[in-house]
Amino acid sequence: MFVEQLSLVDFRNYAHADLALERGPNLFVGRNGQGKTNLAEAIAYLATLGSHRVALDAPLVRRGQDAAIVRARIGHGERRLIVELQINRQGGNKARVGGSPVRPGELPRYAHVVLFAPEDLQIVRGDPSARRRFADQLLVQRHPRMSAVLGDYDRVLRQRNTLLKSARARGVQGSGLATLDVWDDKLIELGAQIIDARQGLAVDIAGPLASAYASIAGADHDPSVRWVRSIDGGDPEEDESASEVAAASDTATAFRQALTARRSIELDRGLTLVGPHRDDLLVSVRGLPVKGYASHGESWSAALSLRLASAALLREERSTGDPVLILDDVFAELDADRRTRLAGVIHDFEQVIVTAAVEADVPAALRGRTVRIDSGQIVGVSDG
Repeated sequence: MFVEQLSLVDFRNYAHADLALERGPNLFVGRNGQGKTNLAEAIAYLATLGSHRVALDAPLVRRGQDAAIVRARIGHGERRLIVELQINRQGGNKARVGGSPVRPGELPRYAHVVLFAPEDLQIVRGDPSARRRFADQLLVQRHPRMSAVLGDYDRVLRQRNTLLKSARARGVQGSGLATLDVWDDKLIELGAQIIDARQGLAVDIAGPLASAYASIAGADHDPSVRWVRSIDGGDPEEDESASEVAAASDTATAFRQALTARRSIELDRGLTLVGPHRDDLLVSVRGLPVKGYASHGESWSAALSLRLASAALLREERSTGDPVLILDDVFAELDADRRTRLAGVIHDFEQVIVTAAVEADVPAALRGRTVRIDSGQIVGVSDG
């Protein structure tokens, strides 16, 4: 896949923007804060339905406006298709594909993008929520139907937490809240699908992760990932040393057993303590968790390798071609050796988009179509 044309209206600091892109390398150059990352963010949003910088949509809409428009003409071989997303400051977003209305959750079927940015260090060094977010965005790209499952799970979780808080306020204890069983059934049905899909992702990404890490770091440090699941008895959100224990072989059964075991504690706290929203993806290098043990260079290599492994996985699974690979302000953080290695890994992707404050930081092989940006304006385009 490749993006042939990108148009923005009231997105971030762009009142209007129209940009033609090429297959192969594209370079966005501009001083920090001018808007080059905003272009990359807009493209990635069409594929992941989320920003790599903010959790909510409101900051994506230009100040004083109610909505932003992201429109892209994308290519799959000789086929061209226009996808469009209206991001509303308040209320649900709206999407179109080929001029026809669709649910926003349908967009990842058509737009395939993998973006890496310095913020991705939080995937390996930050809280479990960053790793869950990474995994879930990749799940949606691999299986777009998971967008609805994840959304439904979040809604059920909020309803269940509201019920638990109400019960705590009224002093309900033990099994005195029969209504909770109904929400348990829904939580288990949806949560088991998410847990199983994440488990499958961890297995599938293992090989590409090892290859990507060796290519970037020039060494085999045995990178690995595995899920630490709250349904197995630990709580990764509150205990970083939590580890897996023996559990029922069936995910739904294990989930139900865990909810039953912790019901009294949940009623005391007014909070759901079991489920995929409490799980953590343990990322390790040399047999040790990256968080707390790895050097800065190892952490950077691990985070970058997770994104490159994602791209390799999507490339292997999609019949529509490579995903668009975006590297947002990455090369300034790398030494000369890693810059050269990274350029060698990604040079053959169908379309690569690189953002940089300093053009010289980017290897010559990735300086294709160069777009110069200043104060939310595209001020020049040249072909390398």
